[in-house]
Amino acid sequence: MNLTRERYAKDVVPALREAFGYKNQMAVPRVLKVVVNAGVGRIREEKQHEQVKKALGLITGQKPAARPAKKAIASFKTRQGLVVGYQVTLRGRRMWDFLSRLVDVAIPRQRDFRGLDPKGVDEHGNLTIGFREHIVFPELIGEDIPFLFGLEVTVVTSAETRAEGLALLTRLGFPFHS
Repeated sequence: MNLTRERYAKDVVPALREAFGYKNQMAVPRVLKVVVNAGVGRIREEKQHEQVKKALGLITGQKPAARPAKKAIASFKTRQGLVVGYQVTLRGRRMWDFLSRLVDVAIPRQRDFRGLDPKGVDEHGNLTIGFREHIVFPELIGEDIPFLFGLEVTVVTSAETRAEGLALLTRLGFPFHS
């Protein structure tokens, strides 16, 4: 079993039940899914699109889905149907594996990292983290990386309030600064 999932079951659930007074274990907030997005709207070469897809596949362990533009915007030189990004939605075992790599390796490897901002948690308890460089993930060490791109990771929880979501994510090991 994954270490992050074990930590959730053994440490986080009892601590949150005590802190928020949940009577039922199923009422405790949990992580529902993790969504990883990478925008490629500025990239015009198909070869670079393939490299972004390959890197996202290595990072997440799952094939990314192309996200086409919904409507044409002339000032951005996009046409309807043009691929402007790639998305991966992780659930279950892959989600917990990704979360453990994210918390233990990728977040601390960011350049000039001083902790995550608690304002990154929205009113429903979901956390969104932006990465300027995709090379912070351990799967890409030793890979031939011709260019850098940014990506966004959203951790979706079942928390109903911001305080519940922040407590859940803090106890899972996300390094928030005060």
